[in-house]
Amino acid sequence: MKICNKCILPETFPGIRFNDHGICNHCQRADNAGVDIDEKKSEYHDRLDQLIKDVKGASPSYDVIMAYSGGKDSSYTLKLLRERYDLKILAFTLDNHFVSPTAWKNIDIIADNLSVDLIKVRPPWQAVKELFRLTAEEDIFSPATLLRASSVCTACISIVKGFALKTAIEMSIPMVAFGWSPGQAPIQSAIMKTNPALIRQNQESIKKSFPADIFNSISQYFLPLEYYEKYKDRFPINIHPLAFFDYNEKNVTEVLKNIGWRLPDDTDTNSSNCLLNAYANQQHIERNKFHPYVWEIAGMVRKGVMERDDGIEKIYTEQNQNMVEYAKDKLGL
Repeated sequence: MKICNKCILPETFPGIRFNDHGICNHCQRADNAGVDIDEKKSEYHDRLDQLIKDVKGASPSYDVIMAYSGGKDSSYTLKLLRERYDLKILAFTLDNHFVSPTAWKNIDIIADNLSVDLIKVRPPWQAVKELFRLTAEEDIFSPATLLRASSVCTACISIVKGFALKTAIEMSIPMVAFGWSPGQAPIQSAIMKTNPALIRQNQESIKKSFPADIFNSISQYFLPLEYYEKYKDRFPINIHPLAFFDYNEKNVTEVLKNIGWRLPDDTDTNSSNCLLNAYANQQHIERNKFHPYVWEIAGMVRKGVMERDDGIEKIYTEQNQNMVEYAKDKLGL
């Protein structure tokens, strides 16, 4: 299969085109953007510093709620926010019934070592089972969404984002933090005020994607209609700092080891916390003919935060069949 000679996007990626040198249109556009990335990062550093000055200590509860999976990126983000800014943080972990045992140890150890409050939310197994069975077998979300993540991951993260937003509003927490890697979301969205109208539109779209019975089993994680008007002044600011802080995957892992984090040996090459990811990836590849992480990893290669060979290994290594079978058996598929 032909892949871009500069990043790692494959010829099967929707809308891709190559020039005579085998460089994809996304790399060409990035080369012609004329953006000084170091200057942009510096701008966002200053913006975050100012934001934290403005909101730190303003809430009677917490400065920020952090969506915390226990993976390397969210662990590193949690460390950064706690140690650099001394924020009062509420870390929130969704127990989707597929969290690696090592990841659970990491979650508890890191939260304790950073002196961070932690809550764990565990949906009933039957609700999660039906949700993941559906999304493993069907692409129920828009094609644009599926460029960046599998249906399974999109369903799971929609609960995480919904619960984090709802909790922030109910507890008057001014910021919601995510540990997105530099390739997962653009720097332009790294510090962004949530918009009630757009959130409502997004949540209505999610609701329509699911059969009514499945959505009803997870509806408690999303905003009630009255919140959009009643609490419109409490909608928080989303931040994902890794978009503009220095990032190197190997360095991140080494730094985290110093505070007790360990890399799981039972997850796939694109996850350091989830036992479902390998199966989700395989299903996405079979249906869509490209890896659901390829856009993220290609972006990291393009930005120079990951070597191209490392990116190729992450994306084009065959899925761990033991983990694929584990997830299938647990879901009864």
